[in-house]
Amino acid sequence: MDDTEFDSALIASAFSIAAVQGWGKVSVFAAAQAADLPLPRARARFPAKASLLLRLGSLVDQVVLDAPTEDPTARGRIFDVLMRRFDALLPYRDGMKALFRALPAEPATALLLATATRRSMGWMLEAAGIPVAGCRGHIKRDGLIAVWAYAAREFIRDASPDLSATMAALDRALDKAAKLMEMCEGKTTVTAASPPPAWVPPDAAP
Repeated sequence: MDDTEFDSALIASAFSIAAVQGWGKVSVFAAAQAADLPLPRARARFPAKASLLLRLGSLVDQVVLDAPTEDPTARGRIFDVLMRRFDALLPYRDGMKALFRALPAEPATALLLATATRRSMGWMLEAAGIPVAGCRGHIKRDGLIAVWAYAAREFIRDASPDLSATMAALDRALDKAAKLMEMCEGKTTVTAASPPPAWVPPDAAP
């Protein structure tokens, strides 16, 4: 078993525990025992519980980056990479629900997750062929974080076999983001007949 296979097995075990017992019951030790994985190796690769989240984010990023999108439009490429990310997270969704329920009581974990998500969204933009350097890059990354969080809220409760509800939410979020960007760049005029799109503050996202 190579390192990637080992990490994937340990993370899957951790999120299975979370799905049944709650995020508070998760530990590297418990996940390794449940998956019958050697404890010394688990300790060496995952020195803390937070390492499980960071490594999962890295593995999911790799899945997305391994299959470049060829859509001719930037919007289409962003849609593709984010849906590929949701597909990669699907096996962990039940455990993610438990994680999100625990976040209000774990501010350090919430901050860690927000920082990791920001880093991952930078990679997602690059994967979509959108540069993230400079001030505009920061704005693009923040916008994509909002899009991701909005769609992730639907992903968590999406019971459709093909993630159709998640895709619809992602479409809506991208439409709102595009309209906001147009207004910021002065390409549209806000009038009483055409108010700016409402933005719903998103819940915590992976």
